[in-house]
Amino acid sequence: MTVYGQIDPNILFPDSDGKPMADNTEQFRWIVLIKENLEILFASNDNVFIAGDLLWYPIRSQLITPVAPDVMVVFGRPKGKRGSYRQWQEENIPPQVVFEILSPSNDSKDMDRKLEFYDTYGVDEYYLYDPESFQLNGWVRQNEHLTKLWQMDGWVSPHLGIKFATGLGEPIIYRPDGQRFLTSIELDQRAEQAELLLEQERQRAEQERQRAEQLAEYLRSLGVDPNNLPPR
Repeated sequence: MTVYGQIDPNILFPDSDGKPMADNTEQFRWIVLIKENLEILFASNDNVFIAGDLLWYPIRSQLITPVAPDVMVVFGRPKGKRGSYRQWQEENIPPQVVFEILSPSNDSKDMDRKLEFYDTYGVDEYYLYDPESFQLNGWVRQNEHLTKLWQMDGWVSPHLGIKFATGLGEPIIYRPDGQRFLTSIELDQRAEQAELLLEQERQRAEQERQRAEQLAEYLRSLGVDPNNLPPR
C-alpha cells in the first residue's frame, strides 16, 4: 500500500511486534499496578502520557528494532490514543521513565539489549523488577548515561515523585502524598468505603435537620418564634 507514491508508514513501523503483553499473572499484575496508579497520579496533568506495552520507535529507521516497555511515562506529550510511540511524531521527546517486569521468557541478553536501548535513546529513569526474587533494580541518567542505583530502599523517583520501599518481600511503592499504590480491588474497596462514609454523613445531617424541625415546631406550639431566639 502506498500513500502519494510513498510506502505506508504503518507497514514500515507496525503497531505490534506479535509478542504478548505478559507471560504470567504476576508480571501482568505488576504492569497493571504500576501503570494504573501512575495514570491516577497524573490524571489532572494533560501533558503526561502513560502507556503499557506500547512499541517505541526512537528514530525513523527500520534498522533500529523498537522495544515495548512494560510501562512508559512521557512528560511533555498529551494523553490520547496511540498505536505506537513514534518519537519523530512526538516532538522528538523520548519516554523519561520506563518500567520492566521480568518474566521467565526474558533472558540476560534481552535485558542487556533493553538497558542499552534505554541508555542510547534518552531514558532518564529505568526500573526493573523480578517478581520471583522480589529484586528491584534502578538506573538513573548521570553524565549522559544510565547509572545503576545501589540502594533502592527509600529511593524517590526524580520525575515521578514516587518512593520505593524494599527489603520486606515484594516492594511497596508510595505516592508523593504517602499513599501506597493500590490494586484495582483495593481501589474499589476504598471507593466503597468512601461512599459508605458519605452516606452515613448524609443520614446524620438528615437526622440533625429533622431534630431541628421538630424543635422549631415544638417552640411554635408554645408561642415562641424559633427565628427570634437569642444567640447562645
